[in-house]
Amino acid sequence: MSHAESARAHVEDLADFVAASPSSYHAAEEVARRLEAQGFTRLDETEAWPAQRGGRYVIVRDGAAIAWVVPSNATTTTPVHVLGAHTDSPGFKLKPQPTTGARGWLQAAVEVYGGPLLNSWLDRELRLAGRLALADGRVVLAATGPLLRIPQLAIHLDRGVNNNGLVLDKQNETQPVWGLGDPIDADLLAELAASAGADPAEVRGFDAVLADSARGAIFGKDDAFFASGRLDDLASVHAGVVALGHVAADGDPRAIAVLAAFDHEELGSASRSGAAGPVLEDVLERIYAGLGADAVEVHRAYAASWCLSSDVGHSVHPNYAGKHDPVVQPVLGSGPILKLNANQRYATDAVGSAAWRAWCESAGVSTQEFVSNNDVPCGSTIGPITATRLGIRTVDVGIPILSMHSARELAGVSDLHDLAAVAKAFFTA
Repeated sequence: MSHAESARAHVEDLADFVAASPSSYHAAEEVARRLEAQGFTRLDETEAWPAQRGGRYVIVRDGAAIAWVVPSNATTTTPVHVLGAHTDSPGFKLKPQPTTGARGWLQAAVEVYGGPLLNSWLDRELRLAGRLALADGRVVLAATGPLLRIPQLAIHLDRGVNNNGLVLDKQNETQPVWGLGDPIDADLLAELAASAGADPAEVRGFDAVLADSARGAIFGKDDAFFASGRLDDLASVHAGVVALGHVAADGDPRAIAVLAAFDHEELGSASRSGAAGPVLEDVLERIYAGLGADAVEVHRAYAASWCLSSDVGHSVHPNYAGKHDPVVQPVLGSGPILKLNANQRYATDAVGSAAWRAWCESAGVSTQEFVSNNDVPCGSTIGPITATRLGIRTVDVGIPILSMHSARELAGVSDLHDLAAVAKAFFTA
């Protein structure tokens, strides 16, 4: 298979992954489902775990998934190679009492989640997806088909919109419609429950978000582009799943290979399933306990370990070149990016830069650098959080995209494929 054919197959699989992952909870379950199909054992955090050496395991905590491969010859000081990514994306989340409406329309009460490009959510057919907590103690995943839409006001009623710009009121102008009638006679949660075969009367709690219903699409000259919702950061989660599956199939890695797909990165990561929370540390503690390591040996292992924090970054935009650094200008299709920032918004340093380039060279992949324009504030990632929490040397990387935080983002087909190749080289280094 040629590189172009392999890249296309990888991205078609990514499109399937995104379609199966309309919420962070679905994404975490899809990670576990795919790895279980490849021989990984799913563990329960409330139970004792089996012996670790030679094992392939995965856990799901809410919207986070952690998976790992332990070499059969692992010792108490074998280091870890952690690929970190996140399962959530900016958008909208259902409020309590979500069924609303006015003037003959049924609407959904939503609040803004993270920092989405609000206008990108207009005039799209949207799904409702998330989890339902039921009266019997079960938690079930639920996802509708196309159900909702945030309709934009017609230009005839807003003549200056193209000259003055579109500014949306987050409370009054982002509430989607989903039907016609009187809200007293409707129940949006019942629609979500029905998609999971659950009794709406048994729903005691819910976490549900909106998601674009359109499938990801490959297009452009030479099929160079891929547009999809939730590329930030399911592109990295998917690359990690693909790479870890290859590592498990090929035999023992030298280090303990770990995929950490966290939730709530778009909100700052401060949750039990976020990178600022304990989930990764909890798993690593239990891995090393299974190897018989004491506290000093764990610190010795961490001192030789690496974290690759993988998230999307900005490609240079041809229409807004002045928003980018005048010299460092990554572009789609020229390889994954190494992200640097003088103020530690990214955790990359000189040693990490050298290691990243070695992994790229091993994978036969080109790489680019990203740094912000000094007048444009830089975002951050799970990288500095993980480095601070665990003390593991961390490198921030990713793929360049356009339309970051849009309901539908744009990536390069070859970059997506190459990221998975570097992830495998990292896991096996």
